[in-house]
Amino acid sequence: MGEAGGLRERKKLQTRAALADAALRLALEKGPDHVTVEEIAEAADVSVRTFFNYFAHKEDAILGRNPEHLVRALERMRTAPPDESPLTTMWYVVHDVLRDLERDGELTRRGELIMSSPSLLYLLMLSSIDDERQLIAALGERMGEPAGALRPALIVSTAGAACRVVMELHKTAPDRPVAELLDEAFQLLAQGIDDAYGPDYQKGIS
Repeated sequence: MGEAGGLRERKKLQTRAALADAALRLALEKGPDHVTVEEIAEAADVSVRTFFNYFAHKEDAILGRNPEHLVRALERMRTAPPDESPLTTMWYVVHDVLRDLERDGELTRRGELIMSSPSLLYLLMLSSIDDERQLIAALGERMGEPAGALRPALIVSTAGAACRVVMELHKTAPDRPVAELLDEAFQLLAQGIDDAYGPDYQKGIS
C-alpha cells in the first residue's frame, strides 16, 4: 500500500475511533437509550452520512467493535507456529484485543456499560457470531479438521465465553486485573474444568 493509501486507512481508523469514543462518552452520560446518531456525529465532528459509512446504527458505535481485530486474529491463526497448541493461539488472539482496549483506556468503561445493559450485551453476542464462525473455520483449517468438527468450535467458543465471564467477574472484583482473570480462565480450560467428569449413561437422565 502506498503512502496515500496508508494515509487514507489511518484517517478511516481515526474517524471510526472518534465516533466510537463519542458514542461511549454520550452513552455513559445520558444512558445508551437516550443517545442519538445525530449527537454522536456532532460530537465526533462528522456528518450523519459519514457516521453510517462506519456503523449501521448507534448501538454499533457504542459497542465500538473494531474490524481490525478480526483481521489480525485470522492472520495470527494462519501464521501461528506449527507446534503452538490451538488454545494457546486463542490466548494470543484474545490478549491482542485486550492490549488494544487497555491502551485506549476504554476496556473498563465500555465493558461495564455493555454488561449493565441487556440490550447491548445481546447485540454484542449477536454481532460476534459471524466473527466466531470465521475464527472456527480458520482454526479448524490450521488444525487439519474437517468442516463441522467439534474441537475447533469448542476452543473458539469457550475462549469467547471465558472473556464474557471474566468481564462479569471484573465488575465484582475490580482489584483483579482483567488480564490476570483471563489467564486463570484459560489455565482452567487447558487443565479441564472438571477432571472428575464421568456420567453414568446407563442411569439415563431422570
